[in-house]
Amino acid sequence: MASQVFYRKWRPQTLAEVVGQEPVTQTLRNALISGRVSHAYLFCGPRGTGKTTTGRILAKAVNCLTNGKGEPCNACPMCQAITEGRALDVIEIDAASNRGIDEIRDLREKVNYAPNQARYKVYIIDEVHMLTKEASNALLKTLEEPPPHIIFVLATTEVHKVLPTILSRCQRFDFRRISQTDIASKLTLICHQEGIHMEPEALRLIARSATGSLRDAENLLEQLTTYYGAKVSLQQVQAILGTTGDWRVKEVVKHIINNDASAGIATINSVNSDGLDLRQFNRELVEYLRGLLLIKTGSDEAADFTAEDKAELKALAAKASLAQILKAVKLFGQLELGLDNYSTLPLELALVDCVLTPEEAKESPALEAEHKPRQPVTAATTPVAPPQPKAKPEPTTIPAPEATITPPKPGSEIEQMRQNWKQVVEQAPENTKRTPAIAILRSAGVKPVAMEGDTIILAFRYPYHKEQIEKPENQRIVEKIIGNFLGHPCRVRCIYEPEANHLLRAALKMGAQIIDVEEK
Repeated sequence: MASQVFYRKWRPQTLAEVVGQEPVTQTLRNALISGRVSHAYLFCGPRGTGKTTTGRILAKAVNCLTNGKGEPCNACPMCQAITEGRALDVIEIDAASNRGIDEIRDLREKVNYAPNQARYKVYIIDEVHMLTKEASNALLKTLEEPPPHIIFVLATTEVHKVLPTILSRCQRFDFRRISQTDIASKLTLICHQEGIHMEPEALRLIARSATGSLRDAENLLEQLTTYYGAKVSLQQVQAILGTTGDWRVKEVVKHIINNDASAGIATINSVNSDGLDLRQFNRELVEYLRGLLLIKTGSDEAADFTAEDKAELKALAAKASLAQILKAVKLFGQLELGLDNYSTLPLELALVDCVLTPEEAKESPALEAEHKPRQPVTAATTPVAPPQPKAKPEPTTIPAPEATITPPKPGSEIEQMRQNWKQVVEQAPENTKRTPAIAILRSAGVKPVAMEGDTIILAFRYPYHKEQIEKPENQRIVEKIIGNFLGHPCRVRCIYEPEANHLLRAALKMGAQIIDVEEK
């Protein structure tokens, strides 16, 4: 006998064996015991949650030769024929590939014939939402007045696409995603019966990655045992799933809580240098931050972590404020869809924004906007005009800001730029406002420090941002933005200034010039 895949070999054969769907199975069991079986059922819910399997068990139960009430015996010839897929009176139809009106007309003709051997003919129509409108209307006629020997089981993952008139003629059962605990328990049973040795943490990781689908979890378990054999470790499961390693995730969260942007960016870049999937890394980071949020709010039981992880999370939660954790969850959670797998910049910007002090946040309020949908800036939404040094007293009414900054007078350009740096960036040309370069310029770690002829010296707190701006495309954009403020073309030169170097700035104000920069 040919070997079977796990999800078929371990498919439930009774309602009691169906995992995680007790409200559905108990209702069906009561209907079978009382003999009040409906002529049409609609099973809806996510994939791999037991819809088709429950339909087959129902078909066995109503046709069982020795019982017929409650549960099938799975021993009589009829139960065995249905289990093995050779019963002529249990017909499974895939609506995804048989979705036309001709197929449904053929079905309507055949339902009038009496069953060959069974008590009832059971039609299981999978993915019923895939039927065309005409085919759905043709099926509706049969559902309205079916023959007494017919039972329909309609299954779908997208119930909102099923005609309301069909919904109204069926008993609807909603199958929910199966909990991680239930999936892990079923996998443990399979491993015990199959002689597979797997760490509990590895089974929990499989259950978590299956996102509520027991079939997906069973397929993954079989894939792992086919590749690694009967003994599978947590690290091997992580390798198959493409997970990045919890220690890096924990390190980044620690750096966020400690307000250590430099170490956090270094960790992110080490992940990228190792060729790991940044999307997956971000998903794990958000999950760990969520655990931190749950611990901080006292919802320990909702956090699905080991005792050791919970202890670490509690220690971190004690050092962080709820507002700080909430901000981090929001910023990294919003990166999921737009994260470029080959760029660390979105992760870095989110991290820097997390560790900004309130004063720095006021200096760079647009940084957070990089993580949200942009809205057009108009005169009605901009509160005040850009401040000009030594300006005359403002009139009683506040005028709308001009579209561009008035070019500064020669000799005062660098001072004007320092005082109006926020406006220099915000009023950049429109074709530069959705570039990585503008996002870096908005951060609090970038500032103009000197001017040599037509060359502007920009200081960067973080070396990675300096390297990004020095890329030819980004440097051209920055030169265009600053030139727009100056009113004439300019060049840009970047230096690395990790801390606020007051000595350097004092020397520059006294007339000193930067003649050489030591790269780091």
